[in-house]
Amino acid sequence: MSPRPPVVIAPSLLAADFGRLADEVRRVEDASADWLHLDIMDGHFVDNISFGPAVVAMIAGHTKLPLDVHLMIQHPDHYVPRFVEAGATTITVHVEPEAKHDVAQTLAMIRSAGCRAGLALNPATPFDALESHLPLIDLLLVMTVHPGFGGQAFRPEMMEKLRRANAWKDSNEPALDIEVDGGINAETAALCVANGANVLVAGTSIFRAPSYPTAIAAIRGQ
Repeated sequence: MSPRPPVVIAPSLLAADFGRLADEVRRVEDASADWLHLDIMDGHFVDNISFGPAVVAMIAGHTKLPLDVHLMIQHPDHYVPRFVEAGATTITVHVEPEAKHDVAQTLAMIRSAGCRAGLALNPATPFDALESHLPLIDLLLVMTVHPGFGGQAFRPEMMEKLRRANAWKDSNEPALDIEVDGGINAETAALCVANGANVLVAGTSIFRAPSYPTAIAAIRGQ
């Protein structure tokens, strides 16, 4: 088994105060966040709408942290160039047919543009749906809630997907990042890390906490 990489904490700005978004970005950066997670929703692939490339570009202008952009949208291949230009570090797309794109071609497009390529898996989608794409990605995102809204309850049955991803990582690509998003707090983070995750996306448990540094340290297991 390969050595475990350090745990990466990626606060989800969907849970931040958008009335002072630049300040929220600085606060989590000062609190030792490693990445910023940006959820892009179009109202079609998921039943919610968030923000687009212009906001991503604004955020990029206020931080030196990597931008982990999660496209919960239809036709992500059409929008990839805009998010590359906006400053995305990693661009994650969905494997589900409802996303309406050629998954392999979109992943190749992301990588050819100089970004890291990620692939996401909704709770109802079996791990087998993305297994053939694993050699094409830098990051695998396992959703532990149904995407689209924050504050949902964590689904522990998703740990089986983490274990399968971790087994593939150990045998094939030790550099693969295994990310989880949904209901992450200090308790659920420890469970995810124990099952192979090394990137933890947390929204409510950070942005609703009295102290961002304390919340991030707790999720990190410190």
